[in-house]
Amino acid sequence: MLTSSYPRFPGDGIGAFLEPIAHSVAAGGRDVDVVAPWHPELRRPDHEGRVRFHFYRYAPTAGLHVFGYAAALKADISLRPSAYLATPPAVVMGCRALRRVVHATTPEVVHAHWVVPSGVMATLSLTGLPLVISLHGSDVFVAEKNPVARAAAAIAFRRAGAVTACSDDLRRRAIALGAQEETTTVVPYGVDTERFKPDPAARGRMRKSLGLSDRIPLIVTAGRLVRKKGFEYLIDGLAALSTSRSDVALVIVGGGDLRDELEQRAATGGVTQRVRFLGAVPQDEVAAWLAAADVVAVPSVRDASGNVDGLPNILLEALSTGTPVVTTSAGGIESVAIDGETARLVPEKDGDAIARTIDEILRQPTVAAELGLTARARMCLSHSWATAAQRFEQAYRCAVAGQSR
Repeated sequence: MLTSSYPRFPGDGIGAFLEPIAHSVAAGGRDVDVVAPWHPELRRPDHEGRVRFHFYRYAPTAGLHVFGYAAALKADISLRPSAYLATPPAVVMGCRALRRVVHATTPEVVHAHWVVPSGVMATLSLTGLPLVISLHGSDVFVAEKNPVARAAAAIAFRRAGAVTACSDDLRRRAIALGAQEETTTVVPYGVDTERFKPDPAARGRMRKSLGLSDRIPLIVTAGRLVRKKGFEYLIDGLAALSTSRSDVALVIVGGGDLRDELEQRAATGGVTQRVRFLGAVPQDEVAAWLAAADVVAVPSVRDASGNVDGLPNILLEALSTGTPVVTTSAGGIESVAIDGETARLVPEKDGDAIARTIDEILRQPTVAAELGLTARARMCLSHSWATAAQRFEQAYRCAVAGQSR
């Protein structure tokens, strides 16, 4: 597996879905070698069971290692200048690292995560192995907006024996960029239903950590503070909700470029005292916050630049927790969030609709509980990581068969 991100330490939220992908594929009987750029905060052993790590350096000092790990895009809209500087040496050293690992381990397949940069790097490496490219959202956005990235992605797509996308929206966009329709499939993310589950004890514990009474309705959301997450509209919704409910609190888990702007939005809406920005927290703590909430909000949007989440991890995690979810239809959300069955859907960028829907959920606890139970059951049935691994295995077989032909 060639990737530009991987959780740097246990519980890290950066590239969190890559860890269960690697381990679930390994659980199916494969040896998995992960090739990724080195990072100053990296705290990983050489191997974890059948998953082995190969982190390559590409800069003379720790401070210059700025490639990957969700650092290339500013607010997920534009490339940072540092990304342009770091990319050439990182690509060269990444290609060398991939060739070195291929020579040492003789794998059957190269699985590249994100067509830009990893799919392109796998193509440049000329390993001669079957190639599977998995799309996660920001890579397709970059290819759509940047002519050089678009041309590079088209070359990588032609080289790939199979392409997977985490949502149908992403699949359609990839095909428009040059991916072959017949070998491009949807492989939704899984969710750890043992980590993200109902937890009655979390309600009091997490609220106590912020000094919140058990009687105060609590809304929780999580993710990087970037445009496509739509957090500004959730804050607007909280302000609108204040006209009927002045006691509702909002917890926002995650860090990012827009924190100052979002804090100002809360101040303008008169809800500063009711919004808590927690920054990045470990995955276990995210699970506890989701279980402690009365409502989880996932207000994703297609932002002004056209970027949108493929399938937000936090959505699957919230549904698995059994807490009622309010979300939108952005990206691939509707593939798992069915209005009135597993979640409540509202229009994008509509704070008033968010406020009305949250208010309805809080006023109908029995209906809300049924919504959460149905969502939890659906996640356990069809969105395990073992199921996702089986679908990746099908992609591997497709790429191998294509190479043989």
